[in-house]
Amino acid sequence: MHFSPVYLIDLAVIVIYFVSVVYVGLRFGQREESLADFSLGGRSIPWVAVLASIIAAETSAATFLGTPGEGFELVNYTYLQIAIGTVLGRIIVASLFLKPFFDYNVYSIYEYLEIRFGGGTRTAASAVFLITRVLASGARLYVAAIVLAVAFALFTGAQPTQSQQMYIYLGSIVFITILTAIYTSIGGIKAVVWTDCIQSTVMIGGAISAIVILVINMPGGWSTVSHFISTTSMPMITIGTIPGATFATNLRHILTSEYTIWAALLGSTFTTLATHGTDQDMVQRMLTAPDYKKSQMSLVTSGLADLPIGFIFLTIGILMHCFYQVHHDPALPQKNTEIFAYFILTQMPVGLRGLLIAGIFATSMGSLSAALNALATSFTRDFYQRHKSAQSDKQSVQAAQLFTYIFAGLMIAVAGATAYFVINHPESRIIPIVLGIFGYTYGSLLGIFLLGLLTKTRGSDFGNYLAMLAGALTVLVITGAPNQLLETCGLARIAALDSVPIVSFPWRIMFGALTTVAVAALFKRKAADASLSIPEPEPAL
Repeated sequence: MHFSPVYLIDLAVIVIYFVSVVYVGLRFGQREESLADFSLGGRSIPWVAVLASIIAAETSAATFLGTPGEGFELVNYTYLQIAIGTVLGRIIVASLFLKPFFDYNVYSIYEYLEIRFGGGTRTAASAVFLITRVLASGARLYVAAIVLAVAFALFTGAQPTQSQQMYIYLGSIVFITILTAIYTSIGGIKAVVWTDCIQSTVMIGGAISAIVILVINMPGGWSTVSHFISTTSMPMITIGTIPGATFATNLRHILTSEYTIWAALLGSTFTTLATHGTDQDMVQRMLTAPDYKKSQMSLVTSGLADLPIGFIFLTIGILMHCFYQVHHDPALPQKNTEIFAYFILTQMPVGLRGLLIAGIFATSMGSLSAALNALATSFTRDFYQRHKSAQSDKQSVQAAQLFTYIFAGLMIAVAGATAYFVINHPESRIIPIVLGIFGYTYGSLLGIFLLGLLTKTRGSDFGNYLAMLAGALTVLVITGAPNQLLETCGLARIAALDSVPIVSFPWRIMFGALTTVAVAALFKRKAADASLSIPEPEPAL
C-alpha cells in the first residue's frame, strides 16, 4: 500500500478537527482573570457539558485502541463487568463526596483534607495526586501515535525499526502535548470542558461508524456475523471460581483474575471511588457545575453511559476478530493494541478514516487537557499560593499557566519512557499498564478521604502519613514488587513473600484503601488541634 492523493481528504479532516478544537478552546475559554475562572469556570458550565467532559476524560486513546484490543483478544464482554463497579462507585461519590467539596468552595479537593486533618495531610495527598497523575497521563499519552506507527508500515511496506518507532512516537507526543497545553493554559477549565464536548462526539461517532463498516465489509455480510455470534461463547459475567476447588483456592483465583464479577462489584467500585472522588483531574470538572445536584447528575449519568460505550468498543474488537478470521491478512499486526489502528487505515473509507484518526487524537487531547488543568490548579492552590499568599489574581493565573507548560514537559518525558518500554516489550497490554499505575497510590489517597468523610475525630497528620505509607506498602507486597526489585538488583528473594498471591490490578486500590483506613483510624486528633475543627462553609462562587 502506497501513498495516494485520496489520503489528502483524510488529512484535511484531521486538520479541520485540530483547527476546530483550538478555536473552540480559545473562543469559549478566552483569557481568565482569576484562578477561580481558570479552575472552576465560574461554576457556570451546564451539567450536560460536564457530562460530555467526564466521558471524554475517561475515554483516553488507551481506551479507544486498548478496549477493542481486549475484545479482539478475549472475544467476549467480560471486560464490561468492570462498568458495574463504575456505576456503583459514582453513586457513592455523588452522595458522599461532592456536597462537602461544594460547601467549602474548594478549588483543589485536597483543601478539604486540610480543613478536616491539617496542612500536612493536604500536602501529602496533593503530592500523591501530582506524581500519580503525571505518570498515568504520561503513560497513556503515547498511545495516539500507534496509528502513525501502523501507517508507516503500510506506506513503506516495512515495519519501522525501533529507532523509527521512537521518532514517530516522540514526534506525535510533542505535537499533541504542546498544542493541548496552549489552549488549556489560555482557556482554563472552560476550554477543557467545551473542547471535550467536541472530542467525545468525534470519538463516539467514529466508533459507531467503525461497527457499521465492519458489518458492511464482512465477507458474507450479516450472515457471517450472525453465525459467528451464534457459535461463539461471549459471556459478560465471569464468576472467577473453579468448580470443586477449596475456598482458599477460589479466593486466590478471584484475586489474581482481572475480569470477574467480584472484581466488578468490589475492586472496580473502590477504583471508581478513587478516580472520581479523590482525583483532582476528574473532580475538578464536576466542580464547574452550578451546584452539587447538577454535578451529581453529570457524574451518575456518565456511569450509566459507560455501559453502552464499553459495549461499543468491545464489539469493535469482537467483530474485528470475526473479520480477520474470514478475511486472512498476513500483514495483521501482532500487538492487539495496533489492530484497530490497522483496520482504520486499511478498511475505513476515505473521510471516515480521517474521522477515526481524529478520534484517536481527540481522546488523547481530551484526557490530556483536563490533566494539565488539574495539575496546574492543584500545584498552584496547594503549594504556590500557600507560600505566596499576597499574589494577585493575575499573578496566580500566570503561575497556573506556567505550571501547565511545566507539567506538559514532564508528561512528554514520561510518555517517551513509556513508548520506549512498549517498543522493547511488544507483549505488554495498555489497559493493565494505565490502570495499574493508579493502584499503587490511589488506595492511600482514597483511604484518607474516606476517613475524613465518614468520621469526625479519627485521624491526624502524623497518623495519616503512616497510614498512607502502610497502604502503599500493602499494594507493593500484593503485586510482588519487593521480590522483583531484589531480583533486578541481583539479590535473594524474600521467601515469605512468595506465598502472597500477585493480586490483579482491579483489586489494588481496595486493599490499599482498607489498609490506610485501618491504620489512620488508630490515631485521633489531639486537643491542641482544636483550631483545625471544620469551619462554616464558604459561600459559593
